[in-house]
Amino acid sequence: MPPLAESVSDAQLVSSAVETLAKRTRFPVAFGGLEHDGSVHVSAIFGGQTRTLEGLVVRASRGLGGRALVEKRARLALDYGSSRSITHDYDRAVLGEHISTLFAVPVVVSGRARAVLYCGSRGRAPVGDVVAQPALAVAEELATELRVRDEVARRMSLIPARTDALPAAAVEELRETYAELRSIGAELDDPALRSRLAALEARVAGLSSPPAAADLVTDVHLAPRELDVLARAGLGETNAEIGLTLGLKEGTVKSYLQSAMAKLDASTRHAAVAKARRVGILP
Repeated sequence: MPPLAESVSDAQLVSSAVETLAKRTRFPVAFGGLEHDGSVHVSAIFGGQTRTLEGLVVRASRGLGGRALVEKRARLALDYGSSRSITHDYDRAVLGEHISTLFAVPVVVSGRARAVLYCGSRGRAPVGDVVAQPALAVAEELATELRVRDEVARRMSLIPARTDALPAAAVEELRETYAELRSIGAELDDPALRSRLAALEARVAGLSSPPAAADLVTDVHLAPRELDVLARAGLGETNAEIGLTLGLKEGTVKSYLQSAMAKLDASTRHAAVAKARRVGILP
């Protein structure tokens, strides 16, 4: 995992998740951070009254968060100060905020705990479904965002530098990558990440376009979903397969394809894909 200073976007996601955690659980204190070198580095704090939590680094297996990190499951201390199930390495930081009840939830991505989120109360407070379920949901949402970012980074690393003549197998891989990126983009709510993904899609499309495509002028503008279904049609998928991948009804897929065909002045889906590739809309 890269140094924390290089993970600005991920750190911002954690900060947003911590604020959301406090609002959904209504616990007065929430904090959290990313895992780095086997420890959780607290980078976001919401509702703090002191500075004792700032810069806190929680080692694996130590304290409540360290257990959550290693066990990859939520951990609870109803009376943190007297709890016998955890080590008390971080009493100064936690008790310095007068926290009594503390709930720690790991953010698990592909079987690995990537971060830990905490919410706490300054008095003994029961943690039933009213608190637990929203906290678990926030952790899952953050896990999804991190998973998507990982996939984008992985696919970016696979994209070769532009060449004038890519092997057929490489072109096919680029087309599959483009279609998958479109599918991932449809799942995102983060505008900044969607923008980054759109730039990557354009890069992929340009890599396999023939040199002449850059000189072609076209006034064809496909809607996002028209582009999604056309990209997958270009991989040879049926309407049913496209619908399953994109979460659309088969009839809806057909409508989007017909609309794309009309805009491209093509009588078949294959002709639409060929023209979209020729003008650089698709790779």
